[in-house]
Amino acid sequence: GDQLSDQGCGALAADMGALSCDHCEYTSDASAEAMGRKGTVAVLLAGSNFYINEVKKPPVEKFREFGVPIALGSNSNPGSSPCGSLLLNMSMACTLFKLSPEEALLGVTRNAAKAIGMQETHGTIEVGKVADLCAWDIWGEDHGSLRMLSHQFGINPLFKCFYRGQERKI
Repeated sequence: GDQLSDQGCGALAADMGALSCDHCEYTSDASAEAMGRKGTVAVLLAGSNFYINEVKKPPVEKFREFGVPIALGSNSNPGSSPCGSLLLNMSMACTLFKLSPEEALLGVTRNAAKAIGMQETHGTIEVGKVADLCAWDIWGEDHGSLRMLSHQFGINPLFKCFYRGQERKI
């Protein structure tokens, strides 16, 4: 992707029929428009931006304008993003990139599945789809509010986890 400079990777990914393009910090308007036309998912990696102290932010407004689906990834690795926390990445995407809590949740569910070509079987809760999901107990004055998932960090409100429809021990 266009992590350190605009190399036209978003447009190239779209033109080549790629499902997604990661590291979109320097993605140009033209690339965002091409991605929107082709349905190429922009994968934003807030943990990387935070850890390397990157000041350039992905063009989220342009992605919205051109209808580019936004997914979130951890890019978890010891060199530039030692964070594997789904909720922390959601929180950072809201704080650093100004995603709404709804956009962040879509970014780790429906749009994440689309980014890897699994949207027909994963990413939403629907009859016939694989039931890989987490259930969180969100609390506070906004009890039950989606905002609480991305608002509170350092706390894991997970109370149930399902893999292929079977509850797993947590």
